[in-house]
Amino acid sequence: MRQSLEIPQGKRTKLYRFLEILPGAISYSAIILLFVLSWISPILGSVYLFIIIAATLVKAISVAYRTIQGYEVIKRAERVDWRRRMQDLENPHAAYERLRDDDNKSYHFKEHIENLKIMSTVDSNYPNPAETLHVVIMTAYNEGYDILYPSVKSVAENTFPNERIIFVLAYEQRGGEEMHEVAMALAKKYHDTFKDFLLVQHPDNLSGEVIGKGPNLTYAGKAVAKYFKEHNLPVDNAIVTSLDSDNHMAPKYLDSVAYEFITHPNRQHLSFQPVSLFMNNIWDAPAPSRVIAVSNSFFNVISTMRPHVLRNFASHSQPLQALEAMNFWSRRTIVEDGHQYWRSLFFFRGDYSVVPIRIPIYQDAVIDDTFWKTVKAQFIQVRRWYYGASDVAYVGSRLFVPRDQRIIPFWQLFPKFWRLLDSHVTLAMMAPIIAFGGWVPMIVNMSAHGMVAYNLPNIVSWVETFASIGLIVTVLVSFRMLPPRPAKYRKGRSILMLLQWILMPITSILYQSIAAFYAQTRLMLGRYMEKFDVTKKMIKK
Repeated sequence: MRQSLEIPQGKRTKLYRFLEILPGAISYSAIILLFVLSWISPILGSVYLFIIIAATLVKAISVAYRTIQGYEVIKRAERVDWRRRMQDLENPHAAYERLRDDDNKSYHFKEHIENLKIMSTVDSNYPNPAETLHVVIMTAYNEGYDILYPSVKSVAENTFPNERIIFVLAYEQRGGEEMHEVAMALAKKYHDTFKDFLLVQHPDNLSGEVIGKGPNLTYAGKAVAKYFKEHNLPVDNAIVTSLDSDNHMAPKYLDSVAYEFITHPNRQHLSFQPVSLFMNNIWDAPAPSRVIAVSNSFFNVISTMRPHVLRNFASHSQPLQALEAMNFWSRRTIVEDGHQYWRSLFFFRGDYSVVPIRIPIYQDAVIDDTFWKTVKAQFIQVRRWYYGASDVAYVGSRLFVPRDQRIIPFWQLFPKFWRLLDSHVTLAMMAPIIAFGGWVPMIVNMSAHGMVAYNLPNIVSWVETFASIGLIVTVLVSFRMLPPRPAKYRKGRSILMLLQWILMPITSILYQSIAAFYAQTRLMLGRYMEKFDVTKKMIKK
């Protein structure tokens, strides 16, 4: 009997509650421990602090390396003619004979040759590229036509044939009549552009659902499954991509996903994760939002270079057959994207992984009507992301059980659980310890007169300066990733793009540490976040 994939509602078991409390308890304890050790001995406090700083330094060097590496890999992937590669797959033997002696030595080219060779010689059931279908589900709440239209347009302008794309606009009933009118206007404009343009209105107040994107996606996914049955379409050749209302696909995205889907034999047990870059309106956003947007963009660039730890985030693609089998996305969490990784992992009993797609999907940085509304909206968005700490209990409750109840072997699942727990604890405790920890041993233990205690702030400052090399690399690469400066802004705007990084310590504490502590404290107290607070989307004229 297959174990339920859903997050429990109502009263949790003692194990589940313990695991919900665990991230916050460790995060608070990590900071308290610095004070306790410093009170006992400034040497102990200093050693503890040095361990944390050393770990941060190693991560900073790794960030710098992965950022450069990831940026170059994305640029190489964008230069690939994925449409031509898809055409090669239609007759892999002929394409292999034509290309095998080509002297092109690029990684992507050699990988393509190997795929053609395997498909030419192995008697396997590869999908027919000419019959592959894309389903794009874009969720909306109350966004206007000026926000939704560019997102739909980006799909229409993909290199993948529009006659094999089914576009689904999944909009909320709670968005009101105005949202419905916008949906109808888009359907009218694009009805003849795609194979079909479906409107799916998600009803309000359905039982067993949080107010969020997951229920909307699932409701639309079920409508798609019904559509496929009614039109006798093959579900095993269909790929579903979820989009937010502000997401702009790069032109080669759908071809790249279809290529990876076809060439991976275990395709139904995979999902496909693009690089999410918050660059759509980066020139319009205020400085704090720009720092957060670029920082999160680089996190996604770095993540794509580490496939063994890659998880779903924001927009992602997954086969329709697999989604239908697992009842689509969770309807009980506001972080349905990251949770979808764990949901899929347990459904496929550990035989599941995420394939990195090095083609970007561009998203909006946070902008609201005023500066202070934007500051607040940015915090709301980040705290929702960091509520992913709720997955610690979801995963741990399936790990720390008797062997006969365990879906995935302990030592296969435990490293994933540990990385999940460590990432959320680090988000909460690292920034304040790095920023203020150097003064703690001397201030807490006033009787300490040792050289280490008095020189510790200077030593910490020196190490932090060295670690800032990673930040400098990030800044330099960020300038290469920025879209062209709009004509409405003078060249001085570029200088502000450089000076904004002095806000990094502030944004790290406010939008990383405090937001993470907020989410983890809610879990500790059992005050669950069950409403997806939609971030306002704006286009500055």
